[in-house]
Amino acid sequence: MVTQQTTAEASAPLSTTLAKDVLTYSLPELYVRLQTSEEGLSTEEAHRRLKTSGPNETASAPHMAGITQFSRLFLNPLVIILLIASGVTAVLGEEVSASIIVLIVLFGIILDFIQTYRSQRAVERLRAGVAPMASVLRDGRWQELPRREVVPGDVIRLTAGDLVPADARLLQTVDLHVQQAALTGESLPVAKTAELEEGGGWALAEKQNGVFLGTSVISGTATAVITATGRATAFGDIVEHLRHRPPETNFERGTRRYALLIMQTVFFLVLFIFLIAVLFHHNLFESVLFAIALAVGLTPEFLSMITTVTLGQGAVRMARQKVIVKHLESMQNFGSIDVLCSDKTGTLTGGAIALDQALDLAEQASERVFLLAYLNSSYETGIRSPLDEAIVQHKQLDLDAYRKQAELPFDFERRRLSVVVAKGEHATLITKGAPESVLEVCDQYELDGTPHPLSTEDREHYTQVSQRLSAQGFRVLAVAFRAVSPKPAYHISDEQHLILAGFVTFADPPLSDAAAALQALARDGVQVKILTGDNELVTRHVCSLVGLPVDSMILGSDLDHISDAALGHIAEQTQVFARVSPAQKNRIILALKRRHHVVGFLGDGINDTPSLHAADVGISVASAADVARDAADIVLLERSLPVLHQGILEGRKAFGNVIKFLLMGTSSNFGNMFSMAGAFLFLPFLPMLPTQILLNNFLYSLAQVTIPTDRVDASFMRKPQHWNIRLIRNFMVFIGPVSSIFDFLTFWLMLSVFHASEPLFQTGWFVESLATQTLVLFVIRTAENPLRSRPSRPLVITTCLIVVVGLALPFIPFVARLFGFVPLPGLYFLFLAAMTLTYLLLVEAVKRPIMRRS
Repeated sequence: MVTQQTTAEASAPLSTTLAKDVLTYSLPELYVRLQTSEEGLSTEEAHRRLKTSGPNETASAPHMAGITQFSRLFLNPLVIILLIASGVTAVLGEEVSASIIVLIVLFGIILDFIQTYRSQRAVERLRAGVAPMASVLRDGRWQELPRREVVPGDVIRLTAGDLVPADARLLQTVDLHVQQAALTGESLPVAKTAELEEGGGWALAEKQNGVFLGTSVISGTATAVITATGRATAFGDIVEHLRHRPPETNFERGTRRYALLIMQTVFFLVLFIFLIAVLFHHNLFESVLFAIALAVGLTPEFLSMITTVTLGQGAVRMARQKVIVKHLESMQNFGSIDVLCSDKTGTLTGGAIALDQALDLAEQASERVFLLAYLNSSYETGIRSPLDEAIVQHKQLDLDAYRKQAELPFDFERRRLSVVVAKGEHATLITKGAPESVLEVCDQYELDGTPHPLSTEDREHYTQVSQRLSAQGFRVLAVAFRAVSPKPAYHISDEQHLILAGFVTFADPPLSDAAAALQALARDGVQVKILTGDNELVTRHVCSLVGLPVDSMILGSDLDHISDAALGHIAEQTQVFARVSPAQKNRIILALKRRHHVVGFLGDGINDTPSLHAADVGISVASAADVARDAADIVLLERSLPVLHQGILEGRKAFGNVIKFLLMGTSSNFGNMFSMAGAFLFLPFLPMLPTQILLNNFLYSLAQVTIPTDRVDASFMRKPQHWNIRLIRNFMVFIGPVSSIFDFLTFWLMLSVFHASEPLFQTGWFVESLATQTLVLFVIRTAENPLRSRPSRPLVITTCLIVVVGLALPFIPFVARLFGFVPLPGLYFLFLAAMTLTYLLLVEAVKRPIMRRS
């Protein structure tokens, strides 16, 4: 290993210009420039370079993320207005009132920050468990390391399905093809080689001996040396731009529409207050402060916190069910899935594929056919399929006499894989793949060790043999070979004039719980559709065993003759699609989305990446190819329908608890604020002091902090749920006024029965409004009878505790003086109990038809 410098100059990442130049260096020059060697870096040297060049990320994480996040909470326009108002209040001599406003604002922000920060950290820890990895040569051995730890000078290994972790110069390649569409717009894979580039006039992406961050390996293998990482990569800015422009999710769209509804209401109520203040000559400064406090009371300032905490806790619960959420916003879409598309392998079947038999063309067990398949799978270095693993693990053979000469990697168009192996002076090309794909390049067959010409009748006969084996539920691969002359390189064109040797069959029986899991998903409103590349015979056999209807199975060849418009209807009516290509899977998903279905797609292969992007929720597994895992919103630690089902239910639970908070904010809370605006019209004094409004809103919001822990109705969990702004608006229009009726009744009691002074009136209404708008949560939290739907213990404790605190505040001398409270007469509490009970019963009566219609 060459001497490795430790200076900043030696380990600094290359500029874009230099990155282009290194593609023209000879390997010795390249190693000198990067201060590395073909043996890679030592761990110690890599750590030094990591400190200098920084983590391999296109956007640097802020060093003080917590402080930054806390500071941003002060940028809320209402918070800024309140702080300015408190300053003006202090200048006018009301230091106590000013301090109260500041303290309430600070308490609210601190609570928001603590809850949100904890939830986000928990989700980040979960996400780190499925972080992208890279195969790196460190200390002379290959290691799997987090991609962010890769540094310039590292030697990496790339195989099919890998994301390229950083910009790199290729050292060795075997039929390497890379997808660069994200950077160049070119949809077809690009061939790459390690050959030295001549000159530097081409665009960087066209350089054949370089690979770049943001691209992925489609087929083949390679080793490369990292030339630049993070933002120093040639396309770092582009990758960052692409990464930060995800489409608006259904959840984000619903939240935005809700916020718009609230802000419109706030605007008109505050405008009303200003008009009344001017027309009736109220104290202008008090009116302004009252209007601001009213706006704060109406604004769901804890919406972000409640949403983050609810989804964050849901993500943690899902992690216990072996489901990792990469993007919190995708949880609501996850719970809204009504169509789940998936391959059958690992979903209906266990995915633990085992070799059943290696058969010659007389359908007898054959060691020769097994040897050919074993050589092919052992020397294959591209896409490592479960079928290859099954062959290699079935029985160990001694391959010391053989040498690998070349490889023609598998791709999804040819659907076959070839290797060239030499034994002594003789070289043989061995091909293994889908029977129809192998048969089309054969013109002979071997029987009893003797080659025979492959006639049309013979071809049809052996096609029927493979189909008969498939109909019995076996996965079938054909094996063929031919002698070849040694030469420097082999190409796909060499796959011709082959001799068919036989078949290898694999068993992958259905999971014992697959049928029950499908029934459970259907019961909860999720229809599973199988989209598989396998032939129709195997698919029909497996699907019939688990109870999926196969009479209306659609084949990929049928889809070529169906328009996109017709496909939507057909896709709704069909549950099983066989022999479909990756592009056809994509068409099916898009057709279902156009029919207003929320579509989830479960995939783990390179060819699944477009479908993972196209689906509303992309779902992958921890063992998936890098590109598939990176494209997914949800990652399953265990590929299992019951696990996925539990994740969907957790998504519905999290969304249900967010909806509870929104319904609370648009019903009782809106009613109280509407009552304040109404009272301001006819009372000669403020119905509630601005500091009292802020305290009321803070305590009310505090009571809802435990909503994320609450149970959700079984009826809500039984079907996919979507944003329903109409339901939220109906709660505002019909239940809000119910709250106002009891507020106005309180006004009458305070003025007519108790002949209340200004402080007594304000105290009486503070207690009544807090008690009613807080306790009504027990009614609104469920669409069912609240006496039969048990809330969570934390929710009961916080809600009741806030009511008790509200009742006690007027009797605590220090607090009473601070907020302008006075003790309430005993008779008031009898009226309060009667009104609260009557209010809850009336809300329940109004709620039932609203929920039924929705």
